[in-house]
Amino acid sequence: MPIGEFGGAPPLVAEGSPALTTPMYWMYEMAHASLNPARAITDATKILFQNPLNPLTHTELGKSVAAACELFERTTRRYGKPEWGIVDTEVSGIRTPVEIRSVWEKPFCRLLYFDRRMTRPLRNPQPRILIVAPMSGHYATLLRGTVEAFLPTHEVYITDWADARMVPLAEGRFDLDDYIDYLIEMLHALGGNMHVVAVCQPSVPVLAAVSVMEANRDPFVPLSMTLMGGPIDTRCNPTAVNKLAEQRGIDWFRSHVITKVPFPHPGMMRDVYPGFLQLNGFISMNLDRHMDAHKALFRNLVKGDGDLVDKHRDFYDEYLAVMDLTAEYYLQTVETVFIRHALPKGEMTHRGRPVDPSKVTRVALMTVEGENDDISGLGQTEATHRLCSSIPAHRRVHYMQPGVGHYGVFNGSRFRSEIVPRISDFMISAASSKSLLAAAAE
Repeated sequence: MPIGEFGGAPPLVAEGSPALTTPMYWMYEMAHASLNPARAITDATKILFQNPLNPLTHTELGKSVAAACELFERTTRRYGKPEWGIVDTEVSGIRTPVEIRSVWEKPFCRLLYFDRRMTRPLRNPQPRILIVAPMSGHYATLLRGTVEAFLPTHEVYITDWADARMVPLAEGRFDLDDYIDYLIEMLHALGGNMHVVAVCQPSVPVLAAVSVMEANRDPFVPLSMTLMGGPIDTRCNPTAVNKLAEQRGIDWFRSHVITKVPFPHPGMMRDVYPGFLQLNGFISMNLDRHMDAHKALFRNLVKGDGDLVDKHRDFYDEYLAVMDLTAEYYLQTVETVFIRHALPKGEMTHRGRPVDPSKVTRVALMTVEGENDDISGLGQTEATHRLCSSIPAHRRVHYMQPGVGHYGVFNGSRFRSEIVPRISDFMISAASSKSLLAAAAE
């Protein structure tokens, strides 16, 4: 689908969205709770009209009633964090079980490792990669397909960002500076010999983190960084998302989309950009498409087309699962990236110190863009090469994937067949050239 609303930059509010005041989140919770009796009645009705002993079950009327009940249940449900569902992969032609475990954790993020339980060691070590998932409304499971594509040929780690409403206020704030600190701490915890892959929004903090590490001559700097569909310089070929941020200004976002987490969530009274409001913005961008999809679900339920029904369920179980973002992170990101363009202008700072990508010398750079990307326009990610002017030309690569939008940059058949092999080759080349440089220095 055209992921103009799915997995991109921190989501902005669609045109016409009402002003959000503090009580609105509380009213939303009350409204959701008030639907519980209706949901219970609907569930019972659905069971009744799917019971094979009910003579109406096999009639057009019975199937329509059951289908309508499912639509009501799905449109009023609160969708929890999806499961990864990755139990195995194929490594060197051998089906290998995968164990997912946390190897590093702080209040706002866990670092997950997809441990391939191989029965015999590999002949040649495979690249170790840290995939930095977007913190832009959806959970890290949005990158399930990305992880699955890399697993056969890479050791994979991924950032699993926390839902802000689940983090107690006592744990403190989380802003863009904290995000950068988290990335640096993860790279330290992983012990070097890593490649970093940033998917969309994290391209900016990843580049900032690497720049800070290089300025400090940090020995744990990654071997390479791959930035995919990221808003490095949103002045290049600006999209509707970019223009909206500039038109509104940061004060509008602060007064219209920030509220406090209500009781009974652990993060009660934390200032957030709430998931339900983000979802409103997502859906408003393609309302007709979503309405048509649910009409098709009703028809397929009545027809009994299980494959199409399962496909719809799988997509929307992920799509409708959203999380709250801390207000300070969201506002700082919108202002820094989309309004002030601080990084490409040389005005971005981290803990009061300048972020200077020209300091990057030891890290190879690859940028990937999609030809039809309507979130991060063509040229926005490629701009990284102008900023990282000290990286030798032979250690920098840019690739534009024809025929894909934003989502296709990191998922789908073309990602698996055309983008992943190029990234893998780039990582192997980057590691080899780094070894040669180290040998020459000795």
